[in-house]
Amino acid sequence: MTKDKSFEGLMARKGEIMKKAVGIDYDTFESGSIAFDYERMMRETGYSLQEIESIQRETGVGNTPILELKNLTKLARKFAPSGKGARIFVKDEASNPSGSFKARRAATACYHAQKLGYKGVIAATSGNYGAAVASQAAMRGLKCIIVQECYDSRGIGQPEIVEKARKCEAFGAEVLQLTVGPELFSTFLMLLEETGFFNASLYTPFGIAGVETLGYELSMQFREREGRDPDVVVVTNAGGGNLTGTARGLLKAGAQSQVVGASVNLKGLHMASDTQFNKKSFTTGHTGFGIPFSTWPDRSDVPRSAARPLRYMDRYVTVNQGSVFYMTEALAQLEGIERGPAGNTALTAAFKIAQELDKDEMIVVQETEYTGAGKHIQPQLTFAKENGIEIKIGDPIEEIPGENIILPKDPSYIEIEEVDLDKLKKSYIKKCIENFKVGKVTEEDFKFLEEDSKSDAKFVKNVLDELGVEY
Repeated sequence: MTKDKSFEGLMARKGEIMKKAVGIDYDTFESGSIAFDYERMMRETGYSLQEIESIQRETGVGNTPILELKNLTKLARKFAPSGKGARIFVKDEASNPSGSFKARRAATACYHAQKLGYKGVIAATSGNYGAAVASQAAMRGLKCIIVQECYDSRGIGQPEIVEKARKCEAFGAEVLQLTVGPELFSTFLMLLEETGFFNASLYTPFGIAGVETLGYELSMQFREREGRDPDVVVVTNAGGGNLTGTARGLLKAGAQSQVVGASVNLKGLHMASDTQFNKKSFTTGHTGFGIPFSTWPDRSDVPRSAARPLRYMDRYVTVNQGSVFYMTEALAQLEGIERGPAGNTALTAAFKIAQELDKDEMIVVQETEYTGAGKHIQPQLTFAKENGIEIKIGDPIEEIPGENIILPKDPSYIEIEEVDLDKLKKSYIKKCIENFKVGKVTEEDFKFLEEDSKSDAKFVKNVLDELGVEY
């Protein structure tokens, strides 16, 4: 019998396709309502920290260096109140084989695919993860297909996305480039079904567990080097896996560091909009992913996402595009380190947060990413101009995403904006009620909502009361 290849037909078989392509029976962990056993899912379908460290060592992943940014620290102290200006560090994930922390996720995904006997892997991504999967697949002799959301309807692609496609192809992957819209996911499903390849999703338990080594490693390195854990760890937040995995690793190390998420402010731009797709200056680490995935993590390509950032986030801030470009240049010219914009999103936030902290405190930017032709400032700003974005120097707080990019006059103009975590938590609980269509919240659901939103019983009760939901 010929299967229906239409969008509707593929979506109707989504659960069946995903189960076969991931090798996880997610129903095992479901409660039949809102709740599911997250920790049991992580434990029973993943690997131990020690196993993952061993897997990653096989392909040269991990054990990345900690670098102290002494010159940026001095610069931050010039604009900090007396006695303030924490020491700024970075964990240089660009030294991974594919050039980003995502090699940690890809290493476990490709190992798992090989272990289960899959002949190849598929990943849907326009980001660094595609290069990571392609690299790890090459090392393990697996075929690799990367499905990439690349172009708008005019056939124009961002320099950074085109750059990443070339990198994937260099590692031997087949890259399928698509226009913006729902065809990305339906094509992804069709390929999984037709090839029988493994879904190397960013959001599987073993993918997230792959990042746990980053947080654990970071803690161990600081203890050896400085005698204690860093006070603050700043993580660029997009789909939430980076923050989730790092925070879980820190917890496994027994660290009490504050975990801060940082995203580029792209308020008002819709990532699935054809006309707005090329209005953003770079492709990841922005609120267009960070906010939606925080308030509804299960929007991902697996039934239950293992990336659940609200569980672990202590604080969430945004920075402007112009400030990230400025800090990218500052890192290169003051520290002699050239890196891409995603990691520098966290660096921009850390530069400002360091000015709030005492001089004897330590703040670490949890990762950096490789840079390349499409990731450089010049092609990105040129591309922005070609798409009608005004580039100017001034106060980044006046920046309007999609209309202009404002580079700060000097470092004193670099600011952060707080994201209201309570608002995100309320939104998440509301989406749970709406999406699962529950008439009454069970005791198990109630406890799950507390844990998944990192709140308490009073907070959940107040939100449910506002919604008029029985519990």
